Amino acid sequence: MDLDLIRRVLHPEPGPTPFVLEDGAGDEELLPAAVLFPIVRRAGALTVLFTQRTAHLKDHPGQISFPGGRREATDPTPAHTALREAAEEIGLSPAIVEVVGYLPEYRTSTGFRVTPVVGVVEPPLDLQLDSFEVAEAFEVPLAFLLDPANHQRHSLHYRGKLRHYYAMPYGRYFIWGATAGMIMSLYQALRRTAV
Repeated sequence: MDLDLIRRVLHPEPGPTPFVLEDGAGDEELLPAAVLFPIVRRAGALTVLFTQRTAHLKDHPGQISFPGGRREATDPTPAHTALREAAEEIGLSPAIVEVVGYLPEYRTSTGFRVTPVVGVVEPPLDLQLDSFEVAEAFEVPLAFLLDPANHQRHSLHYRGKLRHYYAMPYGRYFIWGATAGMIMSLYQALRRTAV
């Protein structure tokens, strides 16, 4: 996978449009948040860094996610939110992350409007996990995530309605929901350039 191509399909600035509306999201007031979509430049291949949330958390316990969270009043930009949260959650130093662009805002059925901030991470990574929030950090090859053979559609009943979502199982990890939806945003942007 070519990083230059990825840079070309990203938005240079964050913005409310275009956006992706998750199945089940309505017109309720959404809280601003941001996540870091961290692409790690490994020798011979690009990988994506994920976290697995601890099982006791109130929001999304045990789920696979990108580092990130709610925007605080002191955060001047979504990139600042994403980098701050990544530093707090997994000890990822902002000094080794180059923000290369943004994916469309992702509006969730759980009440957030999330800005995905794509960053290229230069190893080595000296991660220090916040044991309260993060059970594990791991990497998945970007090529696996962008291969349509690995994209699944699932459904579940949530708040009394049937909801549909993407999933990308990888070994013992079940990547789904908003995280998989943001990966699909990158996949679809790349696919449009190939047509």
